[in-house]
Amino acid sequence: MTSILGISAFYHDSAACILKDGKIIAAAQEERFSRKKHDQRYPQKAIEFVLKYANLKLSEVDHIVFFEKPFLKFERLLETYVAFAPKGFVSFAKAMPIWIKEKLFQKNLLFNKLKEHDQNYISDKNIFFSDHHLSHAASAFFPSPFEEAVILTADGVGEWATTTVAVGKNNNLEIKKEIHFPHSLGLLYSAFTYYTGFKVNSGEYKLMGLAPYGKPIYVDKIKRLIDIKDDGTFRLDQRYFNYATGLTMTNNKFNDLFGKKNRNPKNEKITEFHMDIAASIQKVTEDIIIKLVKSIREEYNIKNLCLAGGVALNCVANGKIIQEKIFENIWIQPAAGDAGGSLGAALALWHIEQKNQRIVNLDDDMNGSYLGNEFNQEEIEKELTSIGANFETLEYNDLVNRTSDVLSYEKAVGWFQGRMEFGPRALGGRSILGDPRSDKMQKNLNLKVKYRESFRPFAPSVLKEDSSEWFDINVDSPYMLLVANINPKKKIEMTSEQKKLFGIDKLNIKRSDIPAVTHVDYSARIQTVNNKTNKRFYDLISKFKDKTGCPVIVNTSFNVRGEPIVCTPTDAFNCFMGTELDYLVIGNCFLDKKNQNLKLKKDYTQEFELD
Repeated sequence: MTSILGISAFYHDSAACILKDGKIIAAAQEERFSRKKHDQRYPQKAIEFVLKYANLKLSEVDHIVFFEKPFLKFERLLETYVAFAPKGFVSFAKAMPIWIKEKLFQKNLLFNKLKEHDQNYISDKNIFFSDHHLSHAASAFFPSPFEEAVILTADGVGEWATTTVAVGKNNNLEIKKEIHFPHSLGLLYSAFTYYTGFKVNSGEYKLMGLAPYGKPIYVDKIKRLIDIKDDGTFRLDQRYFNYATGLTMTNNKFNDLFGKKNRNPKNEKITEFHMDIAASIQKVTEDIIIKLVKSIREEYNIKNLCLAGGVALNCVANGKIIQEKIFENIWIQPAAGDAGGSLGAALALWHIEQKNQRIVNLDDDMNGSYLGNEFNQEEIEKELTSIGANFETLEYNDLVNRTSDVLSYEKAVGWFQGRMEFGPRALGGRSILGDPRSDKMQKNLNLKVKYRESFRPFAPSVLKEDSSEWFDINVDSPYMLLVANINPKKKIEMTSEQKKLFGIDKLNIKRSDIPAVTHVDYSARIQTVNNKTNKRFYDLISKFKDKTGCPVIVNTSFNVRGEPIVCTPTDAFNCFMGTELDYLVIGNCFLDKKNQNLKLKKDYTQEFELD
């Protein structure tokens, strides 16, 4: 048996994974254990978890691989600073000491950290480094259900590459084309995230969610920032940006182009202007991606497409690819960002470097992305008792029946079951659930449970076999990475007066039979649920359907704004008691808020730094 430990760290979304003979055993982000969102530090606890789950000591692991090559990244930084000199000296002065002291000599840093796990780990000869975009591409292709595929990776930047096209066949993968820094679709989108007052590397979701409220009236101005070719390749005009060498994303020239300074979230509200900006950059992003996808389909004549990198989490753009029917089949890595790089690095070592054969799983090899920790019933009860929780332990059928009941009464439920998800989406393992038929559920969950902006949409989880009846989609979407429109039969058309409304005023209009998951443009970010990967979640939705006729429930991540998704029963209970969640279901334990000791309630709004 050959074991491989994959690690991503030191930039954002640190994570670890473990393979045994090429099979994915466990994977998790450090943030879930440290309780620091987007934690970029060495993934101490994530490594401890994957080793424990695999029943391995570190000294027993055959190979350890890091998700990128630090010397190449250092080369890019130096060349960039030289090219832009003397501009960027402040940024240079801040970055270089850290690089020279730590990051440049990452093998030594990793070795010294790894030794802390196991005193018998005495040599760094089994530490390897993978290329950043190769790691991304490998994370998308090797677990996919395809023998052959084109892989498009787009993100901020790796070592040099920001966008790559690769071709994978069987156990081989080769990068064919690259776009290099500073020309980056990911950084362009992040620049507008910054400009509209959201936090870079976490607020991109908000920008995407805000876009449907606006009109894309600034597309032509954005195209003055970026030269887009017919094949989707592009170059950014660096006169408008500050990210290459500065401490901000944009500059005064950028502000002058759009006529306003970047929004200060502390004292400036979101206006129609910001909605229109969001709509415009989303439109440009979609146009570029569609051009890229069409060109690589024509060039390589391969019917399957895989997506990875942070841009692959733009589920609206992914939905456009589906609509255009450019490829016959598409598969997206559920941990498409840097966290997934740990998995890709390990898979690249196993298949490409060691030339191990690949057995294609037609369902994919991600196990529904349920690759994190889990707790048995005894552990759950022990932990809940120790923190003073009051709970009932129910038989399985009673649990599903009771939970579906309270959901149908428009109650908000914390749902903690099975293994924790790997990646940014809650997929029915660590989720907050609600009734999609309620026209108050979206607003209430945002304001009373999540403590976040009211415009943020919620996702529907739908039984796989019922998905096309409720949504305009004919493909599987198990990882909540595709946006599609509501089925016209379920729509409620707006009146002429309602159509005149703009911005947040659109939020309270009932647009479909499932208003809580219908965005203002009649779209929804869909998760299709099957019996194979998550039986409990499937059974719950099935029971809800039996009672209501609706095979859909609201599914959002089990956390509040600024908090990582809950990891342990204690995390879940704290979130339950710190918000206006009505019920909590952990394993077979059923908790009613009314039965809890109010002394255990705390002000959760001050618990985490807002993102």
